[in-house]
Amino acid sequence: MLKNTRTIAPFVATLLAAAALAGCTEQPEQRAMPAQALDETFKDFGNYEVHFNALRTDELTPDVARVYGIQRSGNRVLLNVTVLRKEAEHAPRKPVEAAVAVDAYNLNGQLKGIEMRRVSEGEAIYSIGEVSIAGTEILVFDINVTPQGEAAPFNVKLKREFVAD
Repeated sequence: MLKNTRTIAPFVATLLAAAALAGCTEQPEQRAMPAQALDETFKDFGNYEVHFNALRTDELTPDVARVYGIQRSGNRVLLNVTVLRKEAEHAPRKPVEAAVAVDAYNLNGQLKGIEMRRVSEGEAIYSIGEVSIAGTEILVFDINVTPQGEAAPFNVKLKREFVAD
């Protein structure tokens, strides 16, 4: 975890830029296109929004990976989950504490071990976890998020295709 709140912006920007650029290389056979549209990386739950994204860890810069203790590899995927509360109409969303549990599996039903860990910097709060891939795999992330003070979890599903190097 970092003490400098200015470091969250480059990390989030890197994640978003990497997601936006996925599949935009000169050799598309080496980069998998996402299995769902990139604009479907958040879901609205009334007073809350759950934001989520996944990308290969080798798409992170070495500095970002080192700071967050993430292994950069062509056969590892990073999942990032953030929960935001809506304070008022048109007001900025506020990050909130939440329990985040994820089941990850491929289309063959093979469970993939993924442990989420909490990261906070200043007001930013998010959970990250890594999972390994082999060959070409479509991963499904069943994400269950329970914001602090809420009784029932919010459930979202993210499905993406990845190609390991």
